Amino acid sequence: MPDVVEVLAQRGGSAGFADLRAVVSARTIRNALQTGRIRRVAKGVYAVPEAPAALTAARSQRGVVSHLSAAQHWGMKMITSPTLPHVTVPRGQVRLITGQKCVLHWSAAPSLDDVTTPTRTVLDCIRSLPLAEALAIADSALRQNIVDADDLFAAAAALRGAHRRRIREVVALADHRAESVLESALRAILIEAGIEGFEPQYAVRDRDFSARLDLGQPRLRIALEAEGFEFHGTRQALVKDCRRHVNLSIRGWTLLRFSWEDVMYDKDWVAGVVGRATGLPPLTKPLRLAG
Repeated sequence: MPDVVEVLAQRGGSAGFADLRAVVSARTIRNALQTGRIRRVAKGVYAVPEAPAALTAARSQRGVVSHLSAAQHWGMKMITSPTLPHVTVPRGQVRLITGQKCVLHWSAAPSLDDVTTPTRTVLDCIRSLPLAEALAIADSALRQNIVDADDLFAAAAALRGAHRRRIREVVALADHRAESVLESALRAILIEAGIEGFEPQYAVRDRDFSARLDLGQPRLRIALEAEGFEFHGTRQALVKDCRRHVNLSIRGWTLLRFSWEDVMYDKDWVAGVVGRATGLPPLTKPLRLAG
């Protein structure tokens, strides 16, 4: 007879009693509980001690892993990781009393192995998150081919109910070319400030030089770079970056470089600086996508 711990491991670390009982005896389950090899996390739900928190919480609530937790499961890049598992349960279902803390959502959600599908995950994140965080996840999902662009457009177009217009607008803004969440967040600042014309990963090339910009405005020759703390890892990297900056400058490009702190914590300053460089007057109120 299979080992109960192995059976749970094959199911992602947790399972309901009926699933377990189909392959192991009730006595085996009781013995594993008594010896601490497995634990009871909710009525009729069992898990190994190291079971993934999100999947265990979802099964404890008879729901599915969703939103940021599902994005994490599928490997999408994100600005902020979830502090608690996100779980979606059917409408009308009450919260069950378990030992698993989670953020509950109520909806009919298509899923794979108790996790919302990648496409549904992106739409849920767009619905519930600020633009920068939503765009980072959508860009990442497209770049890594976790979701198909046509499938995402079709799913957004088929939506009904609240926030459908905003979701469609953000899906239309998502771009597979974005290479980092910081770059996506920087682009979100430009979108909300009404600053147009910047292309992700714009290529500058001639016979003697080639560079790719995080965001480039080719008509005005303005380049924006979103730089994390680890950008200059070595002296050689610093020398290479200085040479790149000079080569862009002599070709008429203005290079504006923004840190993580700039993009995440001083958005108005970033928007003002880029607006001044492009000659656009600052908006008195940030542009908000439709609800």
